[in-house]
Amino acid sequence: MSTRKQPTVPPRWFVTTAWKVHRGLYRITGHRFGLWAPGGSRGWGALELTTTGRSSGEPRRVIVGYLEDAGAPIVVAMNGWGEGEPAWWRNLQANPTATIRERHGAARSVVAREAVGAERDRLWALWREVEPRLDEYAALRRTRTAVVVLAPA
Repeated sequence: MSTRKQPTVPPRWFVTTAWKVHRGLYRITGHRFGLWAPGGSRGWGALELTTTGRSSGEPRRVIVGYLEDAGAPIVVAMNGWGEGEPAWWRNLQANPTATIRERHGAARSVVAREAVGAERDRLWALWREVEPRLDEYAALRRTRTAVVVLAPA
């Protein structure tokens, strides 16, 4: 039996404020700060994802953490480990075509899909290598956390 404490996450207001500040710094620095490739001390990277709003039809930009698998970014739809699906994932479910921008890269088109079955298990394990407490964080949510593949269009 594990004596490990259940992980805690910051309050929702803190998580959303931190991501807003991150996106703000990304914008005001002319996109020079805020994106990075996977690896290094974090293990995961950060990319800009532009979806189409499912109700508005307007572009919606967000910065998300990712890993790479066979040249495709892999994102966990975690919503800051809060309940519910993140808006970007709901947008992709309505319209899977999107654009991503990685550090030092030009924007490129992708098509999003949810990994299922053995592929999901393999990609979840890849994320677990970077974040050993991934299962514990996911257990904080009542709903299963989607693993999203952003395949080249």
